Amino acid sequence: MAFVVGENCINCKHTDCVEVCPVDCFYEGPNFLVIHPDECIDCALCEPECPVNAIYSEDEVPADQAEFIELNAELAKQWPNITEMKPALPDAEEWKDKPGKRSQLQR
Repeated sequence: MAFVVGENCINCKHTDCVEVCPVDCFYEGPNFLVIHPDECIDCALCEPECPVNAIYSEDEVPADQAEFIELNAELAKQWPNITEMKPALPDAEEWKDKPGKRSQLQR
């Protein structure tokens, strides 16, 4: 079972999670991170590091975010790998905990 990045990461893109990942399974898009499900070893180190609580165990993804399971898998195949912490997006605090951010996802 892998971990999944959910909607709250959109327009925030904190990378605290990337720093602790022992297998470098995070991939970076313009305004969102994803986890490659075939690379994730289910260690759970990333989950508590996310300052916006956007990372879930695959079996605990909220029902209204179920599409993010497939979205993580799809985008991880397209986006470049990220292995080091970077600054969050400039307006991350303004987007934190805003509902309905799915339409803001940039591919």
